[in-house]
Amino acid sequence: MTATNNAAGPEAYNVLRAALALFKKSPSELADAELTQAQRQAANEYIIEGRVLNAKEASAVVITDKEVQRAYQEIRGRYDDDDVFYGELYRNQLDEDTLRAALYRQCKVNTVLDLIGSRAPDPSEIEIGIYYHLHQEQFIKPELREAGHIFISINPEYPENTRAMAMARLEEIGVKLQKKPHKFADLALKHSECPTALQGGVLGLVPRGKLYPELDAVLFNMKAGEISGIVESEIGFHLVLCKQIQKPETLSLQKATPKIRQLMKERSRRTCQRAWLASLSKEAEESADES
Repeated sequence: MTATNNAAGPEAYNVLRAALALFKKSPSELADAELTQAQRQAANEYIIEGRVLNAKEASAVVITDKEVQRAYQEIRGRYDDDDVFYGELYRNQLDEDTLRAALYRQCKVNTVLDLIGSRAPDPSEIEIGIYYHLHQEQFIKPELREAGHIFISINPEYPENTRAMAMARLEEIGVKLQKKPHKFADLALKHSECPTALQGGVLGLVPRGKLYPELDAVLFNMKAGEISGIVESEIGFHLVLCKQIQKPETLSLQKATPKIRQLMKERSRRTCQRAWLASLSKEAEESADES
């Protein structure tokens, strides 16, 4: 059973956002229980947004038509034509005017929260150093190998791809590569049955565990510039190229500092915003108690 969303205006937009965030579906596609959950979350968010907009900090924030238009165009750009776009608005209890009003509200809330977040203090060098030494595992770059392959599949339905023929074809390519290893990209383009053939068989820089286990085991035991013998995986036969090796590295404190500073700044920013929102909630409760 599918429920009906009866919200309108900015509230409808909040319900739409909540439905997409929770279930990756629009409200009209939700079952009753799902819609109730989305509406509950949307109602809570709408109350919090109201407190933000009524705070003294919001009085200094000005949202221009250009900002609203940019947000509107970002949403409009997701749809192929006007009929689909306006149809989707209608299904979600919105029209162009109510959507713009909701976007204005969202832009202002976000700007106020950014303003509050900007109050967060910058982390000190000592704090950055402590974080680095307590979380060094985050700054270890694993060994990477730049790999390529030439792939022939096994498919008994095609004479040229029976197990024996696939093996023979790849053996022939392997013989050519022994004489002219620099021809790897050309032979991959000509013979490989993997989409990477268009890029000369390039698989890119890969860490351990990304490729099929059989390829992984061979690749990480090769020397730079080496081409493997035939390797069988669950999908067929491969010749593997290890083009270059990037050894594992632990980033120094100096190199890690920009990342740590950004991470700690963002964490401090969120903490500052949560504390401010909590103070608004407390003020609202105290005001309700007095009245």
